Parts: sequence; structure tokens; C-alpha cells
Amino acid sequence: MAKKKKQVSPAKKITRRKNHLTAIVFWICLILVLAPFCVLGWMLLSSYLDSSSPVFGNRYEGDLDPAITSEQMAEVEERTAALEGVEAANVEMATATLRVYADIPDDAGCDTAKSVTDEIYTIVSEVLDPSVYFTQADGKKMYDLEIHVYNLTEDRDSDAFVYVIGTKTSSMDAMSKQVVSEPVDAALAQSLRDAVTAREEAAAAAEAEEAAEEQSEGEEASEGEAAEGGE
Repeated sequence: MAKKKKQVSPAKKITRRKNHLTAIVFWICLILVLAPFCVLGWMLLSSYLDSSSPVFGNRYEGDLDPAITSEQMAEVEERTAALEGVEAANVEMATATLRVYADIPDDAGCDTAKSVTDEIYTIVSEVLDPSVYFTQADGKKMYDLEIHVYNLTEDRDSDAFVYVIGTKTSSMDAMSKQVVSEPVDAALAQSLRDAVTAREEAAAAAEAEEAAEEQSEGEEASEGEAAEGGE
């Protein structure tokens, strides 16, 4: 005899549907609530894992073409060091700026430093064409050039110190020279030095006065203690 199929009442069907719908809504809400925290946690974890790794970038991508090679820099340094009156030379590259340093004799004057600066620029121009390497073209960034010529490596507060910098940026048509060891406004520079000296002297006088007052107070306290002991 066939068994009768158990019938489910409409009320139970409605309850099951409600429970099923409630479960779906619950899981959807749970996912919506947890999703931002999961994303934030992943970002923090990624940042932590990448914190020990350097971030590389190239601000001159598509620029500095053609590039200055180490062989060209070495040639500029060698020829600069061979110049008469140059005791030492060094060539460096810093942030797309070619820097040439030349140390000349301690007794060399400003005119000699300027002359050596011009000679070094001639050498650089023969190795690296300024119209190619140190001039902007077609909106492309190119190198800047700095030539540093000085006579003293120490005691640079001396009146004999001479320092000339020749500069040719990629937006300039020609190199310009500046004697940075000489103030543009000598009177203003002297007034600033005098003001600094005056402040230092005032500070020293105030310290001496404070020390004298402390010593006087100490002596008075010692005398008071001795008087009380005598009583």
C-alpha cells in the first residue's frame, strides 16, 4: 500500500520562506559590514609588507636623451685635472646636474678662478655639446651644468678665499659666472656680521652677570650660615 505524502501546512511554508529570506538578508548585511574592514586590513597588510622595500621612480622618464655616460664624465675630469693651475678635479652627477669641481692654488685670485672656469667650460663643451646635453629641446628636459672653482678647502672665512661658480641650466643660452665668496652688497653683509657679533656679546654679558649674581647669592648664604653657627 503506497504511503501518503506528508503535506506541509501553508503556515510552515511561509515560516520557512521567512527564515530563508532572513538568512539571506543577514549574510548580505554581514558581507557589507565586513567588506570595508577586509579591504582596510588588506591595505594595511600590503603597506606593512612593502614598507621595507624601496619605491623606485624616474622623474626624468622620456627626458635626458642622450644621456651623459660615465666615460664622458671621466674624460671631463681627466682633462680638467690636466689644466695648468688646477691642483685637483672631481666630476659628479647630482639630480640631472653635472658638477665639475676644481681646486686651484691657495694664492690664486678671483681673475684666475674666472679664467679657469672658462677653460673648464670649454673642455665640457668639447666633450658634451651644450646645444645637445645642456639645452631644452622639444619640451624635453636636459642636464644642468655647474662648474665650481675655489682656492681654499679650509679657512674659508679668510679674506683670501675665492670661490667662483659657473652655471648653465638647460633653459639658459650661455654660462653665467658668480663670485660667491664676495657679497653682492658688502655694506649689508658687514651690517649683518656686526649684528651677529653684537648679539653674541650681549648674550655673553648676560651670562656673566647671571653667574656673578649666583656667586653673590651663594656668598651671602654662606655668611648667613656662618653667623647662625656662631650664635
